[in-house]
Amino acid sequence: MEEVMISIRELQQLIDNRQWKELRQELEKLDPAEIAEIIEELKREGDDIILFRLLPRETAKETFFRLEYDKQEELLEGLADRKHLLAELLNDLAPDDRTALFEELPGPVTQRLIQLLSPEERKISIQLLGYPEDSIGRLMTPDYVAVKPEMTIEQALDHIRQFGKDSETLNVVYVIDKNWKLIDEIRLREILLAKSGQTIEDLMDKRFVALNVLDHQETAISIFHDYDRVALPVINTEGILLGIVTFDDVMDVEEEEATEDFHKFGSIQDLIFNPAKAKIFLLYKKRIPWLVALVFMNVFSGAALASFGNTIESMVSLVFFLPLLIGSGGNAGAQSATLMIRSLATGEVILKDWFRLTGKELLVALLLGITMAVAVGLVASFRAPEIVTVVGLSMIITVLTGSILGLSLPFIFTFFRLDPATASAPLITCLADISGILIYFSLATWFLGI
Repeated sequence: MEEVMISIRELQQLIDNRQWKELRQELEKLDPAEIAEIIEELKREGDDIILFRLLPRETAKETFFRLEYDKQEELLEGLADRKHLLAELLNDLAPDDRTALFEELPGPVTQRLIQLLSPEERKISIQLLGYPEDSIGRLMTPDYVAVKPEMTIEQALDHIRQFGKDSETLNVVYVIDKNWKLIDEIRLREILLAKSGQTIEDLMDKRFVALNVLDHQETAISIFHDYDRVALPVINTEGILLGIVTFDDVMDVEEEEATEDFHKFGSIQDLIFNPAKAKIFLLYKKRIPWLVALVFMNVFSGAALASFGNTIESMVSLVFFLPLLIGSGGNAGAQSATLMIRSLATGEVILKDWFRLTGKELLVALLLGITMAVAVGLVASFRAPEIVTVVGLSMIITVLTGSILGLSLPFIFTFFRLDPATASAPLITCLADISGILIYFSLATWFLGI
C-alpha cells in the first residue's frame, strides 16, 4: 500500500466527519487500481459502499472491474436500494466482464440484475450466458468494428470513427459479406496507410484465424500464444462473425487455469484466489477432501509394510533406507508428472505421443535410477554393506516405477476426459510409496532368502 496517497485511517476519519467533498478530492488523486485496493482493505461495514458511491461513473466502472468477485457481490448487495446507480454500473460494464460476473453470482441474483439492464444490453447478456460454461462464447464481446469489402478507404475510416468508440479494440477491423460472414481481417495500420482511391477489397488477402464460439476457452489460450494476436474473431459453424475475444480476457482465463492446476497439483479441491483474505473454514473445506482420501490410500502403505514383518525383523537395517527409497520414487514421479501436465495443457504433447514418450522416459528414468543407486550404495556400504545390492536395485526399480506413474497418470486422466492436473503430486507420491515398499521388501525377502 506504499503507493496509496491516503491511508485507511485518514479515509475513515473523512467518512466519520462526513467530509464528502474532501473525500472525493482525495479519491480523484488515485487511479482505479489504487481505489480497488483500498476498497478491498476496508474492514468497517458500509465504508466500501460509501466510497464507491462517491466515485465518478467512469472511475466506478474501472474500479469495479478490478475488484475480487466476492467484493463485487458485496457491492452489488449494498447498492440494491440504489437501482438507478446499480443499473448504470451494470450497463457500463463490458459485456464479457459482465458475463464473467453473472457466472459467479447465484442464479436468482443474476436474473434480478439482468432485469436492470437496458433492452439492448439485456439481449446481449442473455445471449452470452446461453453458451456452454467455459466456452469461448461466454468469453467474447460483441463490441467490434466490421466493414464491407466494397467500401472505399474513406468510407471505412468514416465508419470506424462512427462506431469505433464502442469497440473493445481498434487494432484489427473485420471484413464481412452481406450475410455477416467473416471473410478477412485487416489491421487498422494498413487502412490508415492505404491510398485514397483504394477499397477494402484491395487490402484483403483472405487469410485470418478465428475461434469457434463453442470451443473451450483453453483453445483460445493456445491460439493466442501461437499467433501472437491482440484480438481474435469468434464465428459459428457457418462462419458468421459473432464477436471477438481480446488478449486481456484470455490472460485472465490463463491465470485462472494456472491457479486451478496448481491447486489440483497440491490436492486442493477448488480455487482459492487469495488465501490471505479467505476464511479459515473455507481454506479447511477446500483442502480436507483430498487429504482424507489420501489418508485412506496410505492405509495400503501400512498394510504392505506390515506384510513384510518377518523380513524387517530379520534385517532391521532395511528400515533405515526405506524413507530414502520411497521418497526418491515419489520425487521422480512428481517431476515427470509436472512435465507431462504442462505439455498436455499447452498442446505440445497429445494422447498419441504416450507410447513414444514412455520409451524415452524409461531410458531417462533408468539413467536417473542408476545414478541415485550409486549414491545410495555408497551410503549403504558404510551403514549396512550386507544389503548394498538390495538397496541399489530397489532404487533403480523404484525410480523407474515412479517416473512411469508420473508420466502415465496425466495421459490416463486426459484419455477419460478428466483434468490431467488431478494427477497431483500427493496422489503420485502415495502410489509411489505403496509400490516402493512392495519393491524394496520383495527384493529383500528374495535376496536374503527369508
